[in-house]
Amino acid sequence: MALLKWPKPGRNGSVSSEDAADGRMPLMEHLRELRNRLVIALLGLLAGIILGFVFFDPIWSFISAPYCSLQQSQQLRGECTFLILGVFESFFVNLKVAAMFGLVATSPLWLYQIWAFVTPGLYRNEKRYSLTFLAIAVPLFLAGAALAYFVMDTGLAILLGFAPDNAIPTITLDEYLGYALVLLIVFGISFELPLLMVFLNVIGVLPRATVAKHRRMVIFIMFVFGAIATPGGDPFTMIALALPMVILFALAEGVMHLREKRRSKGEDYSHLSDDEASDLPDASGVPEAADLPEDDSPLDLNTNGTDPAR
Repeated sequence: MALLKWPKPGRNGSVSSEDAADGRMPLMEHLRELRNRLVIALLGLLAGIILGFVFFDPIWSFISAPYCSLQQSQQLRGECTFLILGVFESFFVNLKVAAMFGLVATSPLWLYQIWAFVTPGLYRNEKRYSLTFLAIAVPLFLAGAALAYFVMDTGLAILLGFAPDNAIPTITLDEYLGYALVLLIVFGISFELPLLMVFLNVIGVLPRATVAKHRRMVIFIMFVFGAIATPGGDPFTMIALALPMVILFALAEGVMHLREKRRSKGEDYSHLSDDEASDLPDASGVPEAADLPEDDSPLDLNTNGTDPAR
């Protein structure tokens, strides 16, 4: 894979249309492309945030449901209660809720912008996988966010359960939203890592043998990552993040193994660039020059294709 395919300028220094269609562009063009993709993604996120402000009440009821289902949330007034400790905290709560909604709702858009920026730098034999990976990336991110939502109440119950008997375990709005936002992002992005492994294998960067060699270390790092990345660090949330990552890692390694096994059964030229020629003979059946005899003696064949000397 070549993220920057340098163009072949013409006589006047311009880039040909063939190079432009093949993803070849100068560095400044890549930077402009990155800027345009970021602008589109940010505009989409801004639209999602505006919708989050408009529909704040039903979104907040959905987000606060894991905490409100706990007995600890009702000890202060007999109903689900949060604390507000600052003058501007109410506004920032609305902003964070809208940002969470916009991040999840517009995930297909900004994930597509990431892929659209990367794919021009891929070769033709690599581009055909892009839409497939994009179609898998969005459900994986949403699945990670959904899992974070469903384990949030159990994680909070474990953390608030350590409070002594003479204490009322209540949390502020800002603390709860920070916890939920970090959990959502960590779970969503973590579910994308196995897909990244398969993509790197497809483009020839990460062979399956390397993954198998470091399998135990990768699994150990996943559990360490689950312990560090999850807010609160409770063992249930750590395991809830690490176990799906291990399962997805095993599935990704299986896909890599099947792909390499199928590729080994026949000749594979996916590692060649668009400008490289394979070793295949041409249509006339004449072998390449490298396959001809190295000596200078002529090869005298008669009409029926046999050597007269024999």
